[in-house]
Amino acid sequence: MDLNAQIELLTRGTVEVLSREDLANALKRGKPLRVKLGVDPTSPDIHLGHTVVLQKMRQFQDLGHQAVLIIGDFTALIGDPSGRNATRPPVTPEEVARHAQTYIDQIGKVVDVPKLEIRRNSEWLAPLTMKDILGLASRVTVARLLERDDFQKRLKAGTPVSFHELLYPIMQGFDSVKVQADVELGGIDQTFNLVMGRNLQREFGQTPQVCVMTPILTGVDGGHKMSKSLGNHIGVADPPDAMFGRAMSLADALMLDYFTLLTSEPLEEVKVQIASAPREAKLRLAQSLTARFHGPDAARAARERWDRVVVQKAVPDDVPEFAVPGAEIKEGKVGLARLLVLVGFAASNSDGRRLIEQGGLTVDGEKVTEPGPFAVRAGMVLKAGKKNRFVRLKL
Repeated sequence: MDLNAQIELLTRGTVEVLSREDLANALKRGKPLRVKLGVDPTSPDIHLGHTVVLQKMRQFQDLGHQAVLIIGDFTALIGDPSGRNATRPPVTPEEVARHAQTYIDQIGKVVDVPKLEIRRNSEWLAPLTMKDILGLASRVTVARLLERDDFQKRLKAGTPVSFHELLYPIMQGFDSVKVQADVELGGIDQTFNLVMGRNLQREFGQTPQVCVMTPILTGVDGGHKMSKSLGNHIGVADPPDAMFGRAMSLADALMLDYFTLLTSEPLEEVKVQIASAPREAKLRLAQSLTARFHGPDAARAARERWDRVVVQKAVPDDVPEFAVPGAEIKEGKVGLARLLVLVGFAASNSDGRRLIEQGGLTVDGEKVTEPGPFAVRAGMVLKAGKKNRFVRLKL
């Protein structure tokens, strides 16, 4: 692959590169680059939002460069202030270790793990003495740290900024020094931390790393950053049917972003399809994403199931059964909202009533909107919500 083609591939979907000229010069040297990505394993599972930068790492790997994954087992104990309006609650070393292993297992769906150089930053951060920390901190001014947008917003709002948070970008930047990174990858919200790495490398006499920042993936709701806590995510460990279905719930306006950031589909062709046949484009996207994480056979099966269950309104063959407790049945009837709680479709009676009244429940294919007593019989099939959850009743 010629130099221009490499640069086009490596910068596809990126919002900023510091700088493209430096990247071109690094590639011209013809030697494998050390490409760093740092992650703080503060939660066990990853979603498609995390894979945007992982895909960029895989592209570097495929071009023969050395990917270096930094497990922030030390910095995770401090907490990255990026994009936060409050100090993050601490996590325990045991949680970090457990999450780190899960993270490594899951990123294997995107990157070539056997070829990864995996380092933990406790290797060089934990042994630092107070003298070492003061020496490192002396290379960065307080004014520079307080330029950070996250800190500025919190200070203006009267929200506390803890001193240990000021040290976070310094420690993450020091990671780049220790592994002698040529390139660092990160989301656009990590720009301050990545630039800190460049600055510290200069301080230590190293060539400043090239910073490649990727966009933040919007969740399927179209309103917020993809996040598990907001429920607008698609997890890389989601089963094929769930992944396909979640992709089909994506806001139409986000399709091009998802194609660009998460697939290798030809973008000019995709743009035409989105404009002329948006439903087919979304099916293509859902199948492409599912195939990427589960293989083409699972993706085809997920699409067939989607057509059968959602489009043709058919009942799946593998519907789980639920035996309604006899104590809940009175004169052949059961409270429908209560039944939804029993089968796991609702967290509470009020949640069940809301689901029913909003038209989210069908019984044997017929929509039911009254949450009161309902005549039940063996073999009755309930379907709830946009996720198309099914259950077959036993008495």
